[in-house]
Amino acid sequence: MTDPANDVADNLAEIKTRIDRAAAEAGRPAGAARLIAVSKVQPVEKLEAALAAGHRLFGENRVQEAKAKFPAARERYPDIELHLIGPLQTNKVKEAVALFDVIQTLDRPKLAAALAEEGRKRGRLPRLFVEVNVGDEPQKAGIAPADLPAFLAECRDMHGLTIDGLMCIPPADQDPAPHFALLRDLAEQHGLTEVSMGMSGDYEQAVRTGATFVRVGTAIFGERIKPAAHG
Repeated sequence: MTDPANDVADNLAEIKTRIDRAAAEAGRPAGAARLIAVSKVQPVEKLEAALAAGHRLFGENRVQEAKAKFPAARERYPDIELHLIGPLQTNKVKEAVALFDVIQTLDRPKLAAALAEEGRKRGRLPRLFVEVNVGDEPQKAGIAPADLPAFLAECRDMHGLTIDGLMCIPPADQDPAPHFALLRDLAEQHGLTEVSMGMSGDYEQAVRTGATFVRVGTAIFGERIKPAAHG
């Protein structure tokens, strides 16, 4: 049997090589796009394998799961950088602000107001990205591209928030390329330096299009273990 720790280390090395190759193909420097290892619903052993391999940049979808895994890991690896890449409920804002370095899923005015209030209390906030619903999918979270200018203005002018970037999840049944290009163009139009897009199946394409962060889970850790249902 193969050693899962070796598998994780090998996968990380291969994906980082592919990211830098894709960047070079687009005329971008090595390191232009950073790899977020998406550790949601993965056993702690696989997280430990990634840490042992030297990786420090992780993404989690749920505040409670991250809270269960990362404070202990940070005691040993204080240079961990943790991104929230799943939806954030307003009642979890206090915990999220305490735990995460970046919140990528700012997607509605109520959440902007809650983050601003928590920032005033703490005197600091994580870096913030706005989630954009690039496919205008009614069932999906995110700000519609047409509404982005007004939302950014509200975040900045009404709430005093600093927005660093944009993130998206393109429609699953469509070519992601035009959606990646749209997000990159929106970031450029609004003077935002960070663009988070691309996952296990399309991260190289995202890097060639201008991603500064790609979010990869299964290609690093293998298939996720679904939590048991609670009756």
